[in-house]
Amino acid sequence: MHEQILIIDFGSQFTQLIARRIRELNIYCEIHPFNNLPELTSDIKGIILSGSPASCTQPDAPVADIDIMNLSVPVLGLCYGAQFLAASNGGKVEKSIHREYGRANITKVTEDRLLKGMENGSQVWMSHGDTILEMPEGTTTLAKTDSIPVAAYRFTHKEIYAVQFHPEVSHSTDGTLLLQNFTKNICGCIGDWTPAHFVTESVAHYKEQIGTDKVIMGLSGGVDSSVAAFILHRAIGNQLVGIFVNNGVLRKGEYEQVLEAYKGLGLNVIGVDASEMFISRLNGVSDPETKRKIIGNTFIEVFDKEASKIADAKWLGQGTIYPDVIESVSVNGPSATIKSHHNVGGLPDDMVLKLAEPLRLLFKDEVRRIGAELGVPKIILERHPFPGPGLAIRIIGEITYRNVAILQEADAIFINEMKEFGIYNDIWQAGAIFLPVQSVGVMGDERTYENVIALRAVTSVDGMTADWADLPHKFLASVSNKIINQVKGINRVVYDISSKPPATIEWE
Repeated sequence: MHEQILIIDFGSQFTQLIARRIRELNIYCEIHPFNNLPELTSDIKGIILSGSPASCTQPDAPVADIDIMNLSVPVLGLCYGAQFLAASNGGKVEKSIHREYGRANITKVTEDRLLKGMENGSQVWMSHGDTILEMPEGTTTLAKTDSIPVAAYRFTHKEIYAVQFHPEVSHSTDGTLLLQNFTKNICGCIGDWTPAHFVTESVAHYKEQIGTDKVIMGLSGGVDSSVAAFILHRAIGNQLVGIFVNNGVLRKGEYEQVLEAYKGLGLNVIGVDASEMFISRLNGVSDPETKRKIIGNTFIEVFDKEASKIADAKWLGQGTIYPDVIESVSVNGPSATIKSHHNVGGLPDDMVLKLAEPLRLLFKDEVRRIGAELGVPKIILERHPFPGPGLAIRIIGEITYRNVAILQEADAIFINEMKEFGIYNDIWQAGAIFLPVQSVGVMGDERTYENVIALRAVTSVDGMTADWADLPHKFLASVSNKIINQVKGINRVVYDISSKPPATIEWE
């Protein structure tokens, strides 16, 4: 087992960032909800308590299901975690007169291993509505800011530390140093979580676990499913059978291109063109969740039919990654559905196949690093993420044969122009969106009344947050000109400048 840090999640929007920062230090970590914690095993070297949108002053404030003060490993509380530690040990926490949000500068009061190397005046990021007014007995203040007397503290005779800011966000300039001090200097982690180790261990694990069984796997040509397939293929060879289904809402020419790419990589892949079936069932459907369910159910139907032809298949391979898993677990019970996930929670209850999910504990950027270690070609590793329901959720309103064909042409122009201009790899995700809006235009001497295409391009690290990409005006002008001139039915092109949050990357 690898050494690991356990992150207890109280519902903070930044919890995944904590995990990503720890992983960047080559230290394995897992996120678990405060009310559903795992057994504490010997490989857990330290615990981090996340922030929370909740307040310690609420009657129903989240409480960790663990005796933190009697743990044998170091603990670090962040923001709400710091206030929770204070309030639950006799300190006084109250609502702030003015909510502290944004940049602040800390001044060290006491030298300590946690803040070692951080300069006085180091910028940190605050986001809290509560303030620690009185410290618990047996604690020492480590740092303050101009606004609050206790920005960091520790329990004197225990390895329990707390900060009222967020070291995990990029605005905290020495935040990574603080997390390194905690994980390596205080918890004693050596940092052995590397792509090479992951590949070696995963291949050995699946070789032993699967044995001589066959594994079937739905492939999409995307990064996640391809890297997962490479790991399984290295472990069991042609016992892995990939099935690539054309659902009719792929990008232009993608079905043929992906099959050709897989064939060249030596993977055992079956192609199934079910585009007519998918589009006929989607025809006239407007509701986003209904689109997703139709595509999901039809995929299962097609996949099951093909899979039933494969004798001795006992495993189902999936490209599930860690954000899929985390987003499908609610900290406070059932949460509102933003969108249904294609990998997690969509499997039938009576499924008899066992699951093989090699990437289940990895973030997207880690998947790419693992892929590079495996020798997955750049043409696959550098592909932008593409939604499971494909272009169906980039057509706002009704799905029709006409709308799909128009969007495929417009999307192809957009993506190809990105590659021509040399900016494709600077973008996390991009695509065209077909809008159910018609506007007046003029082409030649004729008045037109045709549809609108919106262009969407974002920059991101893991897709959890994203900023709209500031694309060159010359590029946008070229794309707009080509789409309007070459795609019949479009006379207007617009560019989406919304970030996530509050918007999402996809429109549906």
